[in-house]
Amino acid sequence: MNVFEEVKMIFQDVFDDEEMEITSETTAQDYEDWDSLAQIQLIVAAERRFGIKFTTAEMKGLKNVGDFVRLIEEKKA
Repeated sequence: MNVFEEVKMIFQDVFDDEEMEITSETTAQDYEDWDSLAQIQLIVAAERRFGIKFTTAEMKGLKNVGDFVRLIEEKKA
């Protein structure tokens, strides 16, 4: 399973929606329930799943799901 597919599963878990579809271009504005609490839950879930840690500066630089996936891939490398 690639990083994007794992991130998709994280989103589905956090939003409790197995049918949720995301793309590299998906942003918080695309989902009404994607608020600051959901953002924290996404970050923590990704840190746990991939065994990595994010900095605040890294999180501020993200514009969409594709940026999030690329950051995870960089940290895993």
